[in-house]
Amino acid sequence: MKPILKFDKVSKYYPNGVHALNQVSLEVMEGEFVSVIGPSGSGKSTLLRAINRLIPISGGTVWLDGQAVSELHGKKLREQRRKVGMIFQNYNLVYSLSVLQNVLHGRLGYMNGWKGVFGIYSEPDKRKALDLLKELGLEQFSYNRTSDLSGGQKQRVGIARAIMQNPKLLLCDEPIASLDPSSAKTIMELLHDMTQKRNIACIVNLHQLDVALKYSTRIIGLSKGEIVFDGTPDQLTDEMIEKIYGTSRENLMIGGSDDEEKDTVDCA
Repeated sequence: MKPILKFDKVSKYYPNGVHALNQVSLEVMEGEFVSVIGPSGSGKSTLLRAINRLIPISGGTVWLDGQAVSELHGKKLREQRRKVGMIFQNYNLVYSLSVLQNVLHGRLGYMNGWKGVFGIYSEPDKRKALDLLKELGLEQFSYNRTSDLSGGQKQRVGIARAIMQNPKLLLCDEPIASLDPSSAKTIMELLHDMTQKRNIACIVNLHQLDVALKYSTRIIGLSKGEIVFDGTPDQLTDEMIEKIYGTSRENLMIGGSDDEEKDTVDCA
């Protein structure tokens, strides 16, 4: 089986001298649910943005579905980007539009000319969008203004929009950072279940260590732009956590290690 994503010695250097990524190599297969963890400044967001060339890389090659992304331009790059759905911490929705219209935006990459400009969607697309909203428990809000929704509901709209693209890979940049614990749990369960059901590979950047341990099939630990851990949650030892974060596991948990329910501190 070919990997859906491959990094081959990828580096990203910024003009201020920061090495955000340093010779990063990895592969992600279809259906994997990968959490990327590490302190702020470790390169998590840079890694995600390099995948569909939201930022240019300084060296190496990013392969997406068998094609070198850095060599693509124009129409071919747009076609590749269809395969990658994105979910953002701040939702990136159009609040003046309805929930249904925001979900349908996931089809814009497939539309040409005036239909895309004026948002004239096909009936099958509309039915699919409504089915997704029903699956996400938002059917009754389909025609509401998106601005009226709670944070957790807005993130569910973001998930629906991304799934509307029929992506092969879903990228989630701190998708629960702005949410309360209950909404965060709902979002992580929906992300996990919907991608697993559709065999979509999912990469999630997380500050919350306990969330990564609970939902991931695989965890990648970044420190100073380098991968220092790549394995299953049960392989992530206390020693490795300290290597990633530069501090003990107990210091990443509210209330210490003896609490039955642990919440992680945002490591920003």
